[in-house]
Amino acid sequence: MAELKTRATEVKVADFIAAVPDPVRRADAEIVREMLQRLTGEEPRMWGPTIIGFGSYRYTYDSGHSGEMCRIGFSPRKAELVLYVLTGKPDQEPLLARLGKHKTGKSCLYVKKLADVDLAVLEEITRTAIAHMDATYPA
Repeated sequence: MAELKTRATEVKVADFIAAVPDPVRRADAEIVREMLQRLTGEEPRMWGPTIIGFGSYRYTYDSGHSGEMCRIGFSPRKAELVLYVLTGKPDQEPLLARLGKHKTGKSCLYVKKLADVDLAVLEEITRTAIAHMDATYPA
């Protein structure tokens, strides 16, 4: 079985954010880092080369594949900010409708810049994701 690339590393989050080339993306990353740290009560940690994660949980799929991943996280990528906060549950739909300019994937929320979204709504989406993780994967 191939080794997972997305695992906790010893890279310093502050160094990673400081190296983000785009100044807007770098500033947005600092805001999201502070928000997720405040909401989770966890220190940020790098997961793989590009994900800033908070907390961790162990999972096992029906196939038997298992691993460990951050409970919640984000990545300040070149094209957009990716937040790993979507649960696929209907309670997030009304919040997403009020969020502002964004795209979604299965568990990912894509935002070009924080100025395009309502930060209070983003915080509430994040709270629902934390509650979902707490209920699904108790600490």
